[in-house]
Amino acid sequence: QVQLVESGGGLVQAGGSLRLSCAASGRTSSPYAMGWFRQAPGKEREFVAAISWSSSDPYYADFVKDRFTISRDNTETTIYLQMNSLEPEDTAVYYCAAGEVATGFSDPYDYWGQGTQVTVSS
Repeated sequence: QVQLVESGGGLVQAGGSLRLSCAASGRTSSPYAMGWFRQAPGKEREFVAAISWSSSDPYYADFVKDRFTISRDNTETTIYLQMNSLEPEDTAVYYCAAGEVATGFSDPYDYWGQGTQVTVSS
């Protein structure tokens, strides 16, 4: 089992930045890929970014448009999502997930955090 805890969400004005963190505990010795997803009110959960265990070839949803950066620190078993140039449309609960493959599909991820709220005001 792996437990994931997100932090770093909050209220920010449009154009601002936030850095989300996701701390993993439990069976973190396994080489998990990690991903970030988000869900806005009344909408389905959508993929944001993913990164492999080796941090090679991180990839992003199209709407990220070079605004977000995913990274990981395997020493601390933590992943990050640096979000810049935030827009009101980025308002959502952001979730991190762990699984065997870095993918934009949510089903392959085995473990999920509880989420952290990000609110961007106009």
